[in-house]
Amino acid sequence: MKYTFALIGIWLLSFSSLAQELTSPNQDLKMKFSLNEDGTPVYQLTYKDQEVIKPSTLGLELKNDDLSLMNNFEIVDTKTSTFDETWEPVWGEQSEIRNHYNELAVTLNQPEKDRHIIIRFRMFDEGLGFRYEFPEQKNLVYFVIKEEHTQFAMTGDHTAFWIPGDYDTQEYDYTTSKLSEISAKFDGALSQNESQEQFSKSAVQTSLMMKSENGLYINLHEAALKEYSLMNLNLDEENLVFESWLTPDALGNKGFLQAPTTSPWRTIMVSDDATDILASNMTLNLNEPNVIEDTSYIKPIKYVGVWWEMITGKSAWNYTDDLPSVKIGETDFTKAKPNGRHAANTEHVKEYIDFASEHGFDAVLVEGWNQGWEDWYGHSKDFVFDFVTPYPDFDVEEIHDYAASKNVKMMMHHETSGAIRNYERHMDTAYAFMNKYDYPAVKSGYVGNIIPRGEHHYGQWAINHFLYAVQKAADYNIMVNAHEAVRPTGLRRTYPNLIGNESARGTEFQAFGGNKPNHVTILPFTRLIGGPMDYTPGIFEMDISKLNPGNNSHVNSTLANQLALYVTMYSPLQMAADLPENYMRFPDAFQFIKDVAVDWEESEYLEAEPGQYITVARKAKGTNNWFVGNVNGVTPRITKIKLDFLEKGKKYTATIYADAEDAHYKTNPQAYKITTKTVTSRTKLKLDSAPAGGFAISIIEKK
Repeated sequence: MKYTFALIGIWLLSFSSLAQELTSPNQDLKMKFSLNEDGTPVYQLTYKDQEVIKPSTLGLELKNDDLSLMNNFEIVDTKTSTFDETWEPVWGEQSEIRNHYNELAVTLNQPEKDRHIIIRFRMFDEGLGFRYEFPEQKNLVYFVIKEEHTQFAMTGDHTAFWIPGDYDTQEYDYTTSKLSEISAKFDGALSQNESQEQFSKSAVQTSLMMKSENGLYINLHEAALKEYSLMNLNLDEENLVFESWLTPDALGNKGFLQAPTTSPWRTIMVSDDATDILASNMTLNLNEPNVIEDTSYIKPIKYVGVWWEMITGKSAWNYTDDLPSVKIGETDFTKAKPNGRHAANTEHVKEYIDFASEHGFDAVLVEGWNQGWEDWYGHSKDFVFDFVTPYPDFDVEEIHDYAASKNVKMMMHHETSGAIRNYERHMDTAYAFMNKYDYPAVKSGYVGNIIPRGEHHYGQWAINHFLYAVQKAADYNIMVNAHEAVRPTGLRRTYPNLIGNESARGTEFQAFGGNKPNHVTILPFTRLIGGPMDYTPGIFEMDISKLNPGNNSHVNSTLANQLALYVTMYSPLQMAADLPENYMRFPDAFQFIKDVAVDWEESEYLEAEPGQYITVARKAKGTNNWFVGNVNGVTPRITKIKLDFLEKGKKYTATIYADAEDAHYKTNPQAYKITTKTVTSRTKLKLDSAPAGGFAISIIEKK
């Protein structure tokens, strides 16, 4: 690792009693900080001399505090510095990441209370991060947040790509509208979820992507969320000012803090090129370095599993239909009548193990293997699973031995049904069980309302649990892929065993009525800003009724688009989600899924426009091979790309998986064509993308 740390000269900070200025290393971004006449902190941000954030106030309202941390401040100290390092992630989109920023730390004092806070600003070339810090002191030790009042004042009625503000779910399709239209479109943006609670019709979630009329791309999010509540954004539509809105606990409190401590970072990314937003590592860089000493067990995984046949309704999680009530440790399943639809049975899972072994996949995920699925949801049930007791038709020992003989790992599934207390009671036993049977990774789930009752998925209590589960997993050398948990905010830098999250509307909703055709052209600008998503791509049969005659849903994507997702939707945990028989219908297209990497040396973002298209090229770690993916929105499009990212003087074989001329996500989604050609760094390609289509390219160095 290389790094430098030094004081910055007058070019960085020109401070007076009224204002301080902070600029980015490349000088494109400038932040001004000052205090209003009443001692309220205010900041504003410009990009290339264009205003991005108008003067916006900062502060926190405390419970049972007559002054709070809102105003009556005076500046008592300022410190400036610059930092420049290069660090190596355990896994990721690139093998080295530069962390370069200029910093301003402003110490504010409230004379009436004799207490102080620090507002720390870090300016990167692509944006600004800032947080509140609460040093150890006599008059601010234990305190309760009533609300955080961080403002983001917009300069115009930007186009926004948003989902409704919610305390419990992010599983919504994105709505594209002007900021002033959010409240009018709010109800139409809602869809049913197993746990959800909105609080304002002008509220949205981060990561919020926007585009101004003058072509600036602006992204609002947060980084390093821990021991704090998640931030939504509530919009004053008349003045176009966003203000933070934290998720409450069961009593309405927004957070219990003990100094010394800090808030998460609030982040603003800005560029006149959308690819800069996708390429940014700012969220990661605002998190602390890796704290896990032994990372040898943390390895990217490509996997298959019985999940899709269960999601579509072809198969079932539960073993029997004859038990309306189950008590773990008391109900005798050997006396129950099997329903004949239970997917997680020994012989069927062996078929998936065979498929994984034959086609080079690392692991097989099995859900519904453990007792309790007959009454797991909707009953506010605390002791819902014990995470170690299998159904009679699932032989843990036999599966373990068979998978080992095929050089395939098994992936564990822990659904909690939101019963967090129960999961923590059983966590050590469950993780030890995984170690015994060689499960390297767990997919955890939090479907339904949180228990303790009244708590929310994104409140401080649950957020503490999600991190506790990752920390405890590290004690057992286990990787975690958490579903229905809080959205990621870059914590995977600190805890690289947090190998994946869902935390958004994924492929499963293609079996629940479908996602919008341009959904995957927005997610990389929003949900993926904080970290990778276990999106579970690779669906080849778009007509769900062919799997389950009772389900008429349709996957709104072409087959080529599904291939491209392995590149555009970054994750070190990639599933080939469809049934093996569907892959065997299209073995030539399936070859791309078999070939594509899951860990990368370099990533090049070739073109992007939120809601319309994204084209990404990535170099497989430890090789000279590249993979390219393009996903398209609803408008047919011609993409022109240069392969100048390839090594000069080398020849490569490019296999191009593209939409056929008559491809369309609704009427002809399985129409694709495959071509092969020799390419070099001087090659230019021109490719067509159908509505909700795209293309995928493997570029293999010639030996």
